[in-house]
Parts: sequence; structure tokens; C-alpha cells
Amino acid sequence: MSRFYSYINTTIKLVEQYKGDQPFAIFLKAFFSKEKKYGSKDRKQIASLCYNYFRLGLAMHYSSSEQKLKVAVFLGEKELSEFVEKIIPEWTEQISYATNKKLALVKDQFLVNDIFPFKDIWSEGVNPETYCLSMLSQPLLFLRIRPQCKITTVKKLGKSKLPYELINQDCICLPAATKAEDFFITDKEVVVQDYSSQKVLNYLRQNETALFRKVPPNKGIATWDCCAASGGKSILLLDVLKHKIDLTIADIRPGIVMNLHQRFKRAGIKQYNYFIADVGDAHFSPPASNYQLIICDAPCTGSGTWSRTPEQLYFFTLNDVKKYSDMQRRIVSNVVPYLQSEGIFVYITCSVFKEENEAVATFIQQVLHLKLLHMEILKGFDNRADTMFVAVFKKEA
Repeated sequence: MSRFYSYINTTIKLVEQYKGDQPFAIFLKAFFSKEKKYGSKDRKQIASLCYNYFRLGLAMHYSSSEQKLKVAVFLGEKELSEFVEKIIPEWTEQISYATNKKLALVKDQFLVNDIFPFKDIWSEGVNPETYCLSMLSQPLLFLRIRPQCKITTVKKLGKSKLPYELINQDCICLPAATKAEDFFITDKEVVVQDYSSQKVLNYLRQNETALFRKVPPNKGIATWDCCAASGGKSILLLDVLKHKIDLTIADIRPGIVMNLHQRFKRAGIKQYNYFIADVGDAHFSPPASNYQLIICDAPCTGSGTWSRTPEQLYFFTLNDVKKYSDMQRRIVSNVVPYLQSEGIFVYITCSVFKEENEAVATFIQQVLHLKLLHMEILKGFDNRADTMFVAVFKKEA
């Protein structure tokens, strides 16, 4: 019994000490590196408790940390265990109930919409209750099969004995805890990429001939991934378009660019240009210009991915939305001038907030004078995936 309450006390200590200034996984790793008394089983249990606590977001604000954690355990755990029996004996018989039945049992303490109680900030098509419900479950793992490796990857998948779902010919869905690198050569055979993220360039893929009809067949599309980060969108672009791509990538963080070089090497991508710069700086100018395609996966609140990192929701403030939307406007204002006439601009976020999504799309149309071709919310919260926003524009002659 004392061991289980030690888990509770350690969890409460951790969530109260954590200030949200770094990913919680890094904070937790640093804690366990100092506290050697915790074995692997202890670390796993404490980490699970912490994340379940954060999944309740801003709900139960006036409850004690211990009571909130007990509700979090009830909603987050799916199977009966000795820990569950000792900590929440009043709910042991209901631990395997479906989430909606569990919510009915705790409605006097917890309402799902209180996880994120802010009003009137959602993008069109985002259902607040469904979004809040998605916070109670960890998203699944999604892999994108690279075109040149479909046969070998499907064979490996069959031999792996993994419980998987082949969502389409390119996308594999696996349990969240699966270590893809134990079964596949990541980046070469498969790319770890969320289901919604795999779809952000579908409009380009489906309309490639019309969009790039003036690109000579012997020349590549001059493309700039201006906020490249880990390079996932660049690899996707190279895989889905039939045109040759003359690629340039940029990011503000030198370490990220170094990691991207290694990733491109594993992916077999050898021909590309790169530079390090703050594309949101007023004095920014790229080393080249006149791009035919610019991909802008803009920095954002990340609210569409919070079910993976629920600590970010826990520390969210409305000021964060304005901070990012201002940054997004600066970035698009700085990069669009380097798009050539009849060029294509793709604006992407992993946000569910209209101020970062539709409002920026309106800004791009009305202030930067690009023509909107396509806009959509990719609702991952319905499929235990991330939620993304994508808008595609054309610079008219």
C-alpha cells in the first residue's frame, strides 16, 4: 500500500514542480536521473500518472491534486490492477467501462468540456467536446510507407506480428508504444508521421499537373520549405509529387538543421540547399528568390497535437494564441515576396484555433493578395491522430 501512495505523492510533487518551460518528458528524465531509487516499473507507473493528470487539462481547478489524480487514474486506466484496487477501490468494477460511461460516474466532479473551457476560439469544423474527449487518450502511432519500399515494408509488417491497421496503401496505424525502429529502417522504409500530417499535401498531389503545368519537364520545381523543422514535409513532398523538386530548406535552429541533414541522409536525399535564418525577422532575406512553391509549416500553439503532449494544454493561456498568430503573420509577410508569379504557397499549422488558421488565411488573401485555392481542417481528434490546418494559395500574375 505504501508503495502505491508513494507513486501518488511523487506524481503530485512532479506536476507541482513542473513549470512548463520544457517538454515534460525531458523534465521527467532529469528527475529520474537524479533519483536512482526508482526502478523501471516505478518510472513507468509515475510517468503514466503524470500524463493522466495533465490529460484532465484545466478541469477540476478547485479540487485537490490528489482527488484530481484519482479521477485521472479512473478515466485513463483501462484494466484492473493492484494499483487501481488500492488507489480507487470505489471504481474498480467500472475500470474497463467505455469512456462515456466513466464520465457519467464522475460528472459531479468532472465535466469533459472543462478540460479546455475557452469559448469562440475554435476553427470551423472543430467540435469542442470531441476535441476535449480526445485529450483523454494517447494518439496512435502512424507510419508512412515510402514509395520505393512498399513491397519490403508490407512483408516486414506481416512478419512482425504487430497489431496493425493498413489505413491506405501508404499509411500504417500501430499502438502508441510501438518502437518503429525495432521493425523498420526509419526514414528509408517508413517515415514516422501522423495520419493528418501525411495528408497536408494531398491538394498538391491531386492537382499537380494543373498547378505546375508551366514547369519545364527537364527542370525541377524551385521549392522552399521555410520552416523545415524535422523535414517531414520535405520528405513527403519529394515522395508524393511526380515532378522533380529543386529543394531548399531553412530553419532558425542550427541543431535542428544538423539533425535534418542526418535524416535526409537516411532517407537517401542528397540534392538540396539549406540555410539557417529567422524568417520572422523584419530584416530577413533568403540567399535565393523566385520560388515556384513555398511550404510554410508555421510555428504555432501545437493545440492539434496536445493529446500527445497534454502538459502544453495544462499551461496554455489565451495570450499564447496572439503571440503565435502575430508571429505567423510576420513569417508569411516575409516569405511570400519570394514567391514567383503563379507560384503556389502552402500554409500549414497543427492548431485548432481560428486565429492561427482561418484568420491568417484571410490575412494572406487580403493583405498579401494571394488567391485561395483550398482550405481545410484535417480532424485527427476523430481518429486518435493530430489535427492539422492547411491552406493552399496562388500568386496570380
